[in-house]
Amino acid sequence: MSTVSTGSTASDARLEANKRTVLAFYQAAINEKDHHAAAKLLGDTYIQHNPRIADGLEGFREFVETLRVDFPDLRCEVRRIFAEGDHVIAHVHGVRVPGGPVTAIVDIFRLEGGRIAEHWDVMQQVPDEARNRNGMF
Repeated sequence: MSTVSTGSTASDARLEANKRTVLAFYQAAINEKDHHAAAKLLGDTYIQHNPRIADGLEGFREFVETLRVDFPDLRCEVRRIFAEGDHVIAHVHGVRVPGGPVTAIVDIFRLEGGRIAEHWDVMQQVPDEARNRNGMF
């Protein structure tokens, strides 16, 4: 008889912990706009691939401050979250102003030692009309 291993419990626990870190980051940084709380979830080196946001903790602080001032009611809800290795991918439903257009977001995070070290994102406004009924979520 042979058996197939589906992964170690320690590895599974790390993946779940990484997902919890990313979910806590969304809550602190995006929904609460609390850069102090969110910064505790970032690594010492924070690499940002969004061309509108600078690298590092200061670039992150400026980004959160812009959200706080320009979009105080912005809310994001993670609809799907996946983890593999040191990466977490989230499919996110975002609304900048209540009743406003919805944005579909895919964020990719790389974590080191349980903290976010790198971030990529792509965003697309959900159109009013689509050529199919599948929806973006």
